[in-house]
Amino acid sequence: MKMYILDRHLDLVPAGVAGDLYVAGPGVAKGYLNRPELTEERFVPSPFKAGERLYQTGDVGRYLEDGTIEYLGRDDFQIKVRGYRIEPGEIEHALSKFDGVLNAVVVAHEDQAGSSQLVAYVCMQQNAAALDTTAMRSALTNQLPDYMVPALYVQLDDLPLTSNGKIDRSQLPIPTADSIQPVRDYVAPETPLEEELARIWAEVLQLDRVGIRDNFFEIGGHSLRATRITARMQDALGVEVPLRIFFERPTIEQTLDYIFEELEAAEEFS
Repeated sequence: MKMYILDRHLDLVPAGVAGDLYVAGPGVAKGYLNRPELTEERFVPSPFKAGERLYQTGDVGRYLEDGTIEYLGRDDFQIKVRGYRIEPGEIEHALSKFDGVLNAVVVAHEDQAGSSQLVAYVCMQQNAAALDTTAMRSALTNQLPDYMVPALYVQLDDLPLTSNGKIDRSQLPIPTADSIQPVRDYVAPETPLEEELARIWAEVLQLDRVGIRDNFFEIGGHSLRATRITARMQDALGVEVPLRIFFERPTIEQTLDYIFEELEAAEEFS
């Protein structure tokens, strides 16, 4: 038997890049019984050897530098978030390597506004410390593209299972303010301006509360929501904040620093 990790064009993927797992050799069947369409989809001519056929297994993997194949999971759960097609197995694999993690599942959750975001459900090993969301997010940011880093983290005692022992993703609890693991300690707004910004952020992010030191991208923020917040801030406060500020200064406290700096500069200029 031979195994290949290929992209959608049936080209070998470079080391470290996730792709579809194909098998070839004498163990490959002729096709599915009485299912010609599925046979045509899954059994394809090999681009590497004349007369050989490849079978697309439905699994996802990648080559390591030494040529070994690392299994990443099934592609049945492939999801799309903000235009990016994502293999949850790759994120789950990265989560499982985090110290103390027993199991992890990643799904896309759609909020009331119809915006999708990645949610990580994590089970910790017995006697392990509680989930450290800040350290986990930081570790994932060093391993994965930004769009593959989950926005929300929920710690569970156990993952729901189907009758045959597989993870039942449909039974994962909907993330709530109580179940989401905080990324950092909550710091309440104190001034009327901080309270107004916290209210706007909480409404757009659909959270019960937002602290003035909460990182926008760590509490479910992304570029589309940043655009909504800047529009709301301009309507409510008459202040225009460029979108780039959310990337440079991603907390309410830092955003207000920018606003005050701009106001002072405007006064000096006038």
